[in-house]
Amino acid sequence: MSALWHGFADMGAVERDGAFVVARGEGAYIYDEAGTRYLDATAGLWFANVGHGRAEIAEAAAAQMRTLAHYSNFGDLAAPVTRELAERLAAIAPVPGSKILFTSGGSDAIDTAAKLARRYWHVRGKPEKTLVVGRERAYHGMHIGGTALAGIPVNREGYGEFVPDARTVAWDDPKGLLSLIEEVGADRVAAFFCEPVIGAGGVYPPPQGYLAEVRELCREHDILFVVDEVVTGFGRIGGSWFASSRFDLQPDIMTTAKGLTSGYLPMGAVFAAPHLAEPFFAGGVWWRHGYTYGGHAAAAAAAMANLDILERENLLAASARLEGTLHEKLAPLAAHPRVSEVRSGFGAVAAVQLADPSEALGFVKDLRAQGVSSRAAGQGALQISPSFVITDEQVDELVAAFTRALG
Repeated sequence: MSALWHGFADMGAVERDGAFVVARGEGAYIYDEAGTRYLDATAGLWFANVGHGRAEIAEAAAAQMRTLAHYSNFGDLAAPVTRELAERLAAIAPVPGSKILFTSGGSDAIDTAAKLARRYWHVRGKPEKTLVVGRERAYHGMHIGGTALAGIPVNREGYGEFVPDARTVAWDDPKGLLSLIEEVGADRVAAFFCEPVIGAGGVYPPPQGYLAEVRELCREHDILFVVDEVVTGFGRIGGSWFASSRFDLQPDIMTTAKGLTSGYLPMGAVFAAPHLAEPFFAGGVWWRHGYTYGGHAAAAAAAMANLDILERENLLAASARLEGTLHEKLAPLAAHPRVSEVRSGFGAVAAVQLADPSEALGFVKDLRAQGVSSRAAGQGALQISPSFVITDEQVDELVAAFTRALG
């Protein structure tokens, strides 16, 4: 019996069968308590972009902690490293001149974006614009705002209605968004939240032209376009820092986390385009929002070291190569009778969709027996989102394990 309550778990099953305890990691591999090695197919939870065991990041965080672990960013307070990180992120932002507000993670970032959107319209004299819109299959973290926005019904069951002004539209058809705008009126809609690649909902790349079309709909109807890059940011999209850069999405607000520190410390960042920040930076208008650990100094130091590695080792290019490698090497699995589809070709993410979704949780354990750690996502999909340091030979190892587990 353990005192630990796991997230997203049938705790009765965990108590019965025991936990899978990950004791250490190195590069693209993790090791359990017995020392057994597993290829980490998911980079933790989409986050270990530079791989596990990077002493450089740990040392940067430790050095910062010896100087100042953290203080606060409220009011006029700031740590030097946090200011430095904000400038560095602004320099790679998809929208030049963006302002950066730090959070403790992705769920914080989503709730921050929802609040900022509504506060912005209030300041602009349009307080009736309060409706926030998400998509079917979408995942936007597990705070109240993100839960209300999400398009995964089981994640909302049993809570009642958290946010009355939240709606969900089709994940793959811009006409769904347009119909909602026409139904409620553009003067009611504050923001549309969009993952460039739907992640936890099953790894679904967007249909051809979808992102550009919904972006134009938002522009035409004066609706803020919020791009959720908690998963796709910091190279995961392949070849670019962000999907918003790769596809010229010009987001009004962009949310990030995970790859910002490669998971070495919790941290998120919200990017606000200049026109979003302008009324708050002009003076006299407060946005009464922030987090105790937003911009945490040690986390900022870890992020700086992580970005150094991504740049020095050219890991954005490695991610672009991985996009093609995964697409090519996973494709034959689609011919297996237990597989209905393989989704890939849009960044360093992929999914093997099982024909029988009920097999997914058991298949995760079958994969472990073959030396690969993955997880179930959406309705019967197996997530693949490895660290960018994974080699082509290790991808072959991953595919061979899937083949053996499929039988």
